Order: sequence, then structure tokens, then C-alpha cells
Amino acid sequence: MIIGLLNQKGGVGKTTLSVNLAASLSRTGARVLLIDADPQGSALDWAAARQAEQIFSVVGLPRATVHKEIGQIGQGYDHIVIDGPPRVTDLARSAIMAADVVLIPVQPSPYDIWAAEEVVKLIEEARIYKESLKAAFVVNRKIANTAIGRDVREALAAYPVQVLASSVTQRVVFAEAAAQGLAVHEIDQNGSAASEIEAVAAELMEFAR
Repeated sequence: MIIGLLNQKGGVGKTTLSVNLAASLSRTGARVLLIDADPQGSALDWAAARQAEQIFSVVGLPRATVHKEIGQIGQGYDHIVIDGPPRVTDLARSAIMAADVVLIPVQPSPYDIWAAEEVVKLIEEARIYKESLKAAFVVNRKIANTAIGRDVREALAAYPVQVLASSVTQRVVFAEAAAQGLAVHEIDQNGSAASEIEAVAAELMEFAR
């Protein structure tokens, strides 16, 4: 399966989710490739910071030819995760066309909810050529026990895209893990952050069937 993480608004936690979803999928014994299609190269920075043995492969491909090259680059992998670029560009379109499922991380803020319209439009355009393309929102960096954390699902319901029931809460451990090139389960396998990532990964796999 090819999962593209995209949102035209920066700072929504795409790379954090990409890295940790790739790690979660690799824990099942699957061969996983993470493609860093963001010109900022944050996933590559994460891989460079890692001193432990790699648990999945990471390659940089910040070009608008991802959909053409993914067949060759992705040979032999069970799952491919694409950390997409911020902003609506030809590169973002290419990443969407390469994906089987587009996951749109959204923070619980009005700005993120408004900004989601652009990526939803891109997905609808892509479906003209790729009818089987699936898409879902995932609420990321949720602040526990706040009204906006609860209200964001209702606001996103205005879009013709499903919202995953699983969500990810803002936690310091995500930053601590990233600084060491680790996934959250490598810092605290039984912690809440790892559990939330596992829940998102499981729901995503079920949704993608």
C-alpha cells in the first residue's frame, strides 16, 4: 500500500506522523519505504540523526515525478509512506497520484480546517484519473480535554473526506524521539503516544482495504 501524507499548510506534523506510521508498519514485519518528497528534507534529517539500526528505508525524492518513479523505487516493499510537501504544487499533485490512500493531518485549529480545502480539491482532481484513490483526515497534535479538540471533527465533516476515529495528542515524546532519529515506540513502547500511532496505523490499514 502507498500512503501519502499531505496538507498544504506547513507545521501540521506530517513528518512526525510519516516516520511513526512507517515505524508502526515495519513492526509487523513488513518491508517499508519512506519517501521524503518534501524539499525541506525533514525525514532525511530524522534518518541522519539516527544511530540505531534502520528499521525502514528512507529516500529523498522531492520531484514532481514521484508517481512515475515510485514503481521502480518501491520494488520489493510491502508499504510505502510518502512525506509530502507543504503547499499546493506539482510535487504535491505527483505525490497524490502516486498514493493509494492520502492521509491529511489536521491540527485542531480553525486555520488548519480552512486550509484543508486546498488539498481536498487536489484529491478530487486526482480522482478524475484515479477513481480508486482514498482519503482521510487524521486529527494530529490534539490538545487533550479541550473543546476545539472535540469540535474539529464536526468542522471537518463539511468536507467529502472521512475523519479517522483515531487521533494523535500533542506530546513532548514526539520531539524527544525525533531529535534522536527514533520512533516513539523505541522510547516508550507501552506509552500513550505509541498506542495512538498504533491505533491510527490499524485504522488506516482497515480503511485502505
